[in-house]
Amino acid sequence: MAGHSKWANIKHRKGRADKIKGKIFSRITKEIITAVKLGGPDPKSNSRLRLVMIKAREANMPSENIERNIKKASSADQADFSEFTYEMYGYGGVGMILDIMTDNKNRISSDVRIAMNKKGGTLASPGAVAYNFDQKGVIQVPQKNVLEDELFLAVTEAGADEFEAEEEMYIITTPPELLFQVKEAIDKMGVKCESADLERIPKVYVECSPEDQKANLELMEYLEGLDDVDAVHHNMKLD
Repeated sequence: MAGHSKWANIKHRKGRADKIKGKIFSRITKEIITAVKLGGPDPKSNSRLRLVMIKAREANMPSENIERNIKKASSADQADFSEFTYEMYGYGGVGMILDIMTDNKNRISSDVRIAMNKKGGTLASPGAVAYNFDQKGVIQVPQKNVLEDELFLAVTEAGADEFEAEEEMYIITTPPELLFQVKEAIDKMGVKCESADLERIPKVYVECSPEDQKANLELMEYLEGLDDVDAVHHNMKLD
């Protein structure tokens, strides 16, 4: 179960996420509301909600906040959040996909246009960028937390696609629908994960000049700062 290394890009996304932790509770709240509306309020029968609740606890969101958001999601007055993507090109032909979750499509459309006016980039037609990405579950486990052979055996039996050892982390890739199942197998070992999320993994990476790389990073940082943008995925090769 080996493949091209995703560590540089995953590490980059984690570093960016660490800088916008002030937004994390609001994003988790939206994810809880969406999960409940799609699959109901019972985490036992709603795997998406179970995964969001794990994420909320790992982010130290108080239990009363989690329960309040689950109840709020069941209210007829609660606005629906729409999930969709924007596809765009940055500098040097780098493709980007923006994961959006919003209750106001006009607002995020305006915000993205302003971002491009300030930082560059162009919108792409639907599918023009997405064809180069596969959606996968990605789990990170610190190597100090578990023996490699034991973890490899557990995640393989649970349905993982790939297992890689990168620097101080094990990177486990799963089919999207098996992310929670593999994460649960790791939890049953008593092993703590660093993160478990759905990621868009590029099939082909684009090399670009240092100037274009810097401009792309500035564009992505601006986009990730928008309230309705949950993640920015890209296929730029990072050193």
